[in-house]
Amino acid sequence: MTSLQANNGVGRNLKGKDFLTLADFTQEELMYLIELAIELKDQQKQGIPHRLLEGKTLAMIFEKPSTRTRVSFETGMYQLGGHALFLNKDDIQIGNGETISDTAKVLSRFVDGIMIRTFGHDIVEELGEAGDIPVINGLTDDFHPCQVLADLLTIYEIKGSFAGLKLAYIGDGNNMAHSLLMGCAIMGIDCSLAVPKGYEVKEDILSRVNEIAEESGAVIEQINEPKKAVENADFIYTDVWASMGFEAEAEERLGRFEGFQVNEGLVAYAKADYSFLHCLPAKRGQEVSEGIIDGPHSVVFDEAENRLHAQKAILASII
Repeated sequence: MTSLQANNGVGRNLKGKDFLTLADFTQEELMYLIELAIELKDQQKQGIPHRLLEGKTLAMIFEKPSTRTRVSFETGMYQLGGHALFLNKDDIQIGNGETISDTAKVLSRFVDGIMIRTFGHDIVEELGEAGDIPVINGLTDDFHPCQVLADLLTIYEIKGSFAGLKLAYIGDGNNMAHSLLMGCAIMGIDCSLAVPKGYEVKEDILSRVNEIAEESGAVIEQINEPKKAVENADFIYTDVWASMGFEAEAEERLGRFEGFQVNEGLVAYAKADYSFLHCLPAKRGQEVSEGIIDGPHSVVFDEAENRLHAQKAILASII
């Protein structure tokens, strides 16, 4: 029996809720999802079925390509007893003149939930407002909450607690940085973000993160010095320097991000037992050296696997 089947009070409150940003969830609610993910992961490893979404269907809208997002959501729905319906940008009418609102209303009559991987965050917000079913943000230009829930799950599995931890993020102030800052602020993890000048996170998002951190006690800082950021860090995180949509800037960014590679020299400033995280896909030799991502401190494939388990917890809870 899972926490969900046990009719946990927190779980009941999540039914029908959109999963658009981590800031929409309390520390208690995120902890519930992490603990449920651990239960579902343990059951899957033991071959114990947990068909909590028998007869349910998830519409998966992809305006941006993905490996991990599609496979983890599709597999997750299958393992939960439901069905996932893949819709790329050529399969639906959003790009051909139909309004987002109309799409949300129509899909609400057919399916039990929507997962969308798209560009503007306003798109997922409008889907959530217009539809009568839960909407999950699979990634936007501003946020990647499903990835960070998997990251928090990975951190919790390694440390058994979030208390007293420090995470250092090195690289672009992108959607990953936004969601990581939020996740750390909510759970009380100190987070030091090192970005090149001109590539800082959005000011309104940083302001919201600092408000959340005041409640949890987390120390949040954004600086331009990677070595200072990783001092005494328990976890070091990075992402590609040119995310989807910024490929045209790739060559320029190689110069701007010089000195921001996570390599053997940089990690020497972290704790001896640090763990390395990366949302993948990675470009070895750019944001991270091969020796780090493929070395003994790397947990990137455990982290990637946890996308499946974290998202199953989301799906089971809100659908």
